[in-house]
Amino acid sequence: MSRRCVSTFAKDAGIQLADEPAPLFQLLVLCMLQAKPIRATVAVDAARGLFEAGLTTPEKLSAAPRSQLIRIFGAAGYARYDESSATRLRSMSQLLIDEHSADLRTLRNTAPKSLQVFDGVGPACATMFAREAQGVWPELAPVFDKKALQGAEKLGLSQDPEELAALVAGSTELPAAAELPADALVDLPTFAAYLVKVALGID
Repeated sequence: MSRRCVSTFAKDAGIQLADEPAPLFQLLVLCMLQAKPIRATVAVDAARGLFEAGLTTPEKLSAAPRSQLIRIFGAAGYARYDESSATRLRSMSQLLIDEHSADLRTLRNTAPKSLQVFDGVGPACATMFAREAQGVWPELAPVFDKKALQGAEKLGLSQDPEELAALVAGSTELPAAAELPADALVDLPTFAAYLVKVALGID
């Protein structure tokens, strides 16, 4: 098996994830883009394009012209859902400002379900957010979404989240037939993202 990129999708998009308003917002933006039926790498490029343009907070994104978002999406190859995503991201940003003080941490106690208050965030998107955020919101762990479990199956691993988490904790040995880069097990978000990339065939 070729060695796949071992990092979270948040890192791939240039997000320095922490329990702080800006990076959590950026993660939700990324997940909303990835939740569309489009290649994950294209969604990552689209999110990175937004952040490199300085649209890193709900205030900045909601104030940005819709046309600017569409141009950024086009440059990233995220053209099929550019207009609807631009609308929903600006709407999400404004609602986050108006009702949650621009801070997703106000929804932490009931996450990930509470994230579905935003248009464009369904169960799959909310779980995707939890998968990446479980490192900074550890009460969510262990989170291995449907695509991560598909990757686990592909590698001959258990599809039980608790058993997968035990591999990261070192309390369970890796099956002899399974091949993993050592750094894939550095933490839960990295391992879960690695499994997703295995499922998607991302090298």
